[in-house]
Amino acid sequence: MVAMSDAEVNVADITVVPEMGGAQANVKVDRTAYLANLLKLRPTTKFDWLAQTRDQAAAIAAELAIPSTRDEAWRFTDLTPMLQHDWQLAPIDQPLEACDSLVIPEAATRLVFMNGVFQADLSKADDLPDGVLVGNLNQLNAEQATQVTAHLAKQTGAEEVFTALNTASFTDSAIVWIPRNAAIAQPIHLVFLSRTSGTTTLSHSRCLVIAETGSQVTLVEEHTSADKHDPYFTNAVTEIYLGDNAKVNHTRVQWESPISYHIGKTAVSQGRDSQYVNIAIDLGAAISRHNLEVYHNGPQADTQLYGLSLVDGTRTADTHSITAFSQPHGTAKQLHKCIADDKGHGVFNGSVYVPKLAQGTDASQLSRNLLLSNQARIDTKPELEIIADNVKCAHGATVSQLEDDEIFYLQSRGIAAEAARKLLKFAFAIEVIKQIPVESLRHTLTDTMRDLSK
Repeated sequence: MVAMSDAEVNVADITVVPEMGGAQANVKVDRTAYLANLLKLRPTTKFDWLAQTRDQAAAIAAELAIPSTRDEAWRFTDLTPMLQHDWQLAPIDQPLEACDSLVIPEAATRLVFMNGVFQADLSKADDLPDGVLVGNLNQLNAEQATQVTAHLAKQTGAEEVFTALNTASFTDSAIVWIPRNAAIAQPIHLVFLSRTSGTTTLSHSRCLVIAETGSQVTLVEEHTSADKHDPYFTNAVTEIYLGDNAKVNHTRVQWESPISYHIGKTAVSQGRDSQYVNIAIDLGAAISRHNLEVYHNGPQADTQLYGLSLVDGTRTADTHSITAFSQPHGTAKQLHKCIADDKGHGVFNGSVYVPKLAQGTDASQLSRNLLLSNQARIDTKPELEIIADNVKCAHGATVSQLEDDEIFYLQSRGIAAEAARKLLKFAFAIEVIKQIPVESLRHTLTDTMRDLSK
């Protein structure tokens, strides 16, 4: 129920190479050739300054393959169901009317991307302070394009297969640039919307955030869908750079269609005395994977990571995180929770790396998991790699079911048994949701949890 045997049969072997565009069912796939076919789908770019970055990434991806459960990093997450689809490039010219569900009242600035392409009619970026840039690649002048090129695809981990595929294929990107000492009081809402046209579609969404020295910003990154009937695959990458003393609060919500596939990367670089807070909520997709990588490149940086995954049906939600220290006196706190029901499968692998130079590090990591079904499954693996000798580091993991004595206690207070179970499930999740600083989003997710607990 908790761990998978190394002896289990693997379905990653080579037999068939599907061409993109036809229908395939229940076939084994040559994963190198499959990735090569995905690379054939990549569109051209109108930005000459972006072409070299894309071509370099394509060359990297061409040497790789779609991972299988024989790869340690993907041991517990089998992508075979995703590979049974022959993805086509997502259309970018579909009309989309204004939608109230895309609006966060507190956000004065909103960028909407459909299938990875900016939607100006649904976006709002007015009355920004001087020097603040919130937009897309089309809005960059020559000087800004040069600055973006210096940061785009430069994070550690850019050679990971899905990151390289995204870099090779994306045609547009959200750009958030907060200049030195600027503080943005209202949150910036970034919406990445997937929409199909009756076919199985693939899109690559991209986001670059640069918070210069002393700046402050709150971000809400949302991945959702306008369609619930056709499978689609979203491959998303977000890069965030924090200068010295910068503060970024970042909420990431993934509630894609339950028949979709979502693979996301969040790569963060922190400068001296900076603070990065990430609240990641995973509620959708048949198979989802979030690679969260945080690198301390200056002393006394602070990282706070909160995660919540809810999996039911036959869904899989996988979170892999890295917090890598390289300088003294850094701090990090991570709390990841998963609720698994029916035949749902939750995966967590969190690594904390503390080299000899990172003396005085204070890091804690906790994975807490709740099983609501005997057929649900949790695989959790918190890891510490410590070389420094003057540190305070701890990690732990729990996998449990609802406790009978807790239910009995609530019954003794007049609460029916089923209502008590729902209340305990809600209380388990709300510890993460309450970390979200945007009130309307926090209330929406609280209501969502209440609905799921009915």
